[in-house]
Amino acid sequence: MKARLKSLLLAACALLLAICLLIMPNETLSASKRGLDIWTSSVFPSLLPFFVMGEILIGFGVVHFIGVLFEPIMKPIFNVPGVGSFIWAMGMASGYPAGAKFTARMRQEGQLNKVQAERLIAFTNASNPLFIIAVVSVSFLKAPRLGLLLVIAHYGSNLIVGLFMRFYKIEAQSQVRSTSNKNIWRRAFETLHQTRIEQNKPFGKLFGDAVIHSVQTLLMIGGFIMFFSVFSSILIETGILVGISRIFEVIFRLFNLSPSLALPFSTGIFEITLGIQQIANYSDEVLKIKAVLVSVLLAFNGLSVHAQVASLLADTDISYFPYFIGRLLQGVFSACIVLLFYPLILTSNKAPIGQAVPVLGPLSNQLWDMIMHMINQYGVMISLTTLWISFFIFSYRALKQ
Repeated sequence: MKARLKSLLLAACALLLAICLLIMPNETLSASKRGLDIWTSSVFPSLLPFFVMGEILIGFGVVHFIGVLFEPIMKPIFNVPGVGSFIWAMGMASGYPAGAKFTARMRQEGQLNKVQAERLIAFTNASNPLFIIAVVSVSFLKAPRLGLLLVIAHYGSNLIVGLFMRFYKIEAQSQVRSTSNKNIWRRAFETLHQTRIEQNKPFGKLFGDAVIHSVQTLLMIGGFIMFFSVFSSILIETGILVGISRIFEVIFRLFNLSPSLALPFSTGIFEITLGIQQIANYSDEVLKIKAVLVSVLLAFNGLSVHAQVASLLADTDISYFPYFIGRLLQGVFSACIVLLFYPLILTSNKAPIGQAVPVLGPLSNQLWDMIMHMINQYGVMISLTTLWISFFIFSYRALKQ
């Protein structure tokens, strides 16, 4: 009976969504274009180099090399193998859902067991610093010095979640690897060499596989971004999101926050970029409260990213639940860090952005501006060029077979 009711409910929801698409063509088309523009101009060119390079590093055995070196650090602190350091670094550098992608990849290769992968998935999926500093702090909030605080809160809360997750299913310990008397650098190099020999792929084949796999993952991510952009637009137009925001209004009143922020915060739960932008544009609230809400949304990731992670984990036995719990914990820790360290920064919401002090000094600020300019100007070109390259590689291999 429950299975039939679930089937009826899912079918009804899909039918209602299709009807909304038909009766609101202009709104859904605009939302779809917005999602596509975000993907082609920002997400695709930002994530592609990290995805391709990550695949190449895995193929050449560099990840296994790093795993042996960082085993003495990652094991006692986070209770995960040394390869977790590579996943954590790639997740922070490239942004979500890179942490989930490489965690799933390492699980499929047998470098992680199920429990270790679930521990990693809870704290290695993070936003990249480029988005936090250049987009959120500089472009949306018009407060460059706030970027350092948001970065500290985001990655610091991730670290705390990792420390908590080391006790997740602690009774299910993996078998301890036999220690060797060899020098750790020698063991790491031997592991790298053995992995490369086992892969036995020429560079051309390895690079082609890396491009195709990365593009396939990014196409999936783009589909989720466009769908949730349309879905959030439908929720706004139908007033459903307003009803959802009533729940957050009750919570906000408990913490003496303005109930008016409940609607943009609810929007950010579904689409993180749009929600953060609406919170930043809300002029009747102090910057401190905005920073807290933005840090919570950055920690939660948004349901669009949750769907992307769930899709990446679907081909493995990794449970989605630890990731969800990790996002809730990170939201709490991130808000606490912002409240704790906010008095230490001199950020004024009324100060013109041109007179503000750069978050990491003049050279670093110019670097972020240059990167953002390059992505905004050449992002679409990079996306289209890479799609054509992957299409030709795939076609050539198909014809050859």
